[in-house]
Amino acid sequence: MKRSLRLYDLVGFGIGGMVGARVFVTTRLASRINVGPSIVLSYAVAGLCALLSAFCYTEFAVDLPVAGGAFSYIRVTFGEFLAFLTGANLIIDYVLSNAAAARGFTAYLGTAMGISTHTHLRFTIHGLPEGYNEIDIVAVAVVLLLTLVICYSTRESSWLNMVLTVLHILFIVFVIVVGFWRGEWKNFTEPENPKSPSGFFPFGASGVINGAAVVYLSYIGYDGCTSSGKWR
Repeated sequence: MKRSLRLYDLVGFGIGGMVGARVFVTTRLASRINVGPSIVLSYAVAGLCALLSAFCYTEFAVDLPVAGGAFSYIRVTFGEFLAFLTGANLIIDYVLSNAAAARGFTAYLGTAMGISTHTHLRFTIHGLPEGYNEIDIVAVAVVLLLTLVICYSTRESSWLNMVLTVLHILFIVFVIVVGFWRGEWKNFTEPENPKSPSGFFPFGASGVINGAAVVYLSYIGYDGCTSSGKWR
């Protein structure tokens, strides 16, 4: 493969992986089901764990500037069997996380358009178990489109990634600014409700840890820099 990536391409690749669609999907899921308002602490815990992992990736990337990322590092350190398990888990991780992000895009698109996602954007296949009988056409189209862009050219896909990353960062900055401007401190506590937990820690410390496990998906991306460094 021709080496066509530059330093800022790799930086954009890493940031784009972390500040991608996953941050919008996991935040909604974790705050509603796992943790509540204390999701800010879940992000802090997940960020600390990601930072420690990033230090390890940095050390290995300097010593072993080859493609393969964690697979290559585990192969050199512990052998081929554990490297195979690591590579298989990474493939599953990226497949499932990208699928979740694509489905999340469909859900947000349906909300923005004011239409029912299940009725207008997904098709139901009869005869399959409930929950596994829907085809998300929009999600499939998004994945196929991005795959075609990646296969077309490394430079063009890197340029598209930079554009989308900048848009994501601008949107997140916009949300933060509006949050400070229009937000209220009472939103940091779950309202009193006899049918559900309330307060800043509605699910306790275990909820914060469970939420951290979910939002950790938002930090995935820095490992991609180490895998792409060979093509710089």
